[in-house]
Amino acid sequence: MADKESTADGAPSPARSEAWKTALTVLQSVTPPFIPDGAEVMTVVVEFPPGDPGTPPHRHSGPAFGYMLEGEMLFELEGEPERVIKAGETFWEPGGDVIHYQDGNNRTDSRSRFLVTMVCVPGQPMLTLVDDEELARRHRLRAPRPGSSAT
Repeated sequence: MADKESTADGAPSPARSEAWKTALTVLQSVTPPFIPDGAEVMTVVVEFPPGDPGTPPHRHSGPAFGYMLEGEMLFELEGEPERVIKAGETFWEPGGDVIHYQDGNNRTDSRSRFLVTMVCVPGQPMLTLVDDEELARRHRLRAPRPGSSAT
């Protein structure tokens, strides 16, 4: 019979768990764009009250990877149709010259909370709002939205 392992002081070692072998579930795997030397990575939690429209149109200096913790988000990136992301689902955006149009709470009866890990380009802000003039210039790059007429 094999002896149980023991610590340096002779006390028995705690049993090792095998749970780690199946504890990991991959929710999202993407190839991000180039990440420059010196980039900063930050993880934030964003929370909006019921029905809140969220952050005005903006862009991020680098890629962002998100996970919906609670509620629903109406999510829209430039060139992609808007979609609803529900609790337990992931999202990502490449950052750079891509406008993030919507991240608002899609529900009027509960809050929304999501976690985002963002790569920030050195010397650039993590989030930059886009003004109305730029939105007008880039209008052709925005995917048609439900209920909107094609122009």
